[in-house]
Amino acid sequence: MSEVLDQSKSLPTLSRFRYLMGLYAENHQRLARMFAPRDLDVGHYRSNIGDGLDLHLEVLASHPYTQELRLSYLIRDPRTGMPDPSAHLRCYHDAEQVEATHCYIGRRWQDVLGLNPRLPVLVGYRLRMNAFLGKWLEYLAEQGHSRFTLVEAPELAELSSGGTDIDAEAALAG
Repeated sequence: MSEVLDQSKSLPTLSRFRYLMGLYAENHQRLARMFAPRDLDVGHYRSNIGDGLDLHLEVLASHPYTQELRLSYLIRDPRTGMPDPSAHLRCYHDAEQVEATHCYIGRRWQDVLGLNPRLPVLVGYRLRMNAFLGKWLEYLAEQGHSRFTLVEAPELAELSSGGTDIDAEAALAG
């Protein structure tokens, strides 16, 4: 019984949860305004604004109300071969929210949080990931990335298949 009571103390406060939901809504507005991902088919897209940092948007899966996306630069981490930075996004179009489910910015979430993080740690991490996503989307828009700079890029399929989490784990282990 005392374990149940102790766990309730570790629940996030409503204000942190409300802030996180607000970030999800803001990120949906930014992403929808910039790239209109709902109109994109499953595949690879490149946005080039002439700054030497091409952006890769991959539509991993598309369903009537949700999409799975990966957003990254065409830069690889020399240790793992994974795109860095990159963000995996889940778009809930019916709820008008975008959640960064995980990011790769030099380190994987397991390296940052451990395998069994406590709830406040996990919520704090989600807040940081989604705040990062919001700032990154804002930066990309300021630089000029938009649906008008986005073109289909099937040649990027080969690049993205080389940077899976399984490959990264093998690279780190070996």
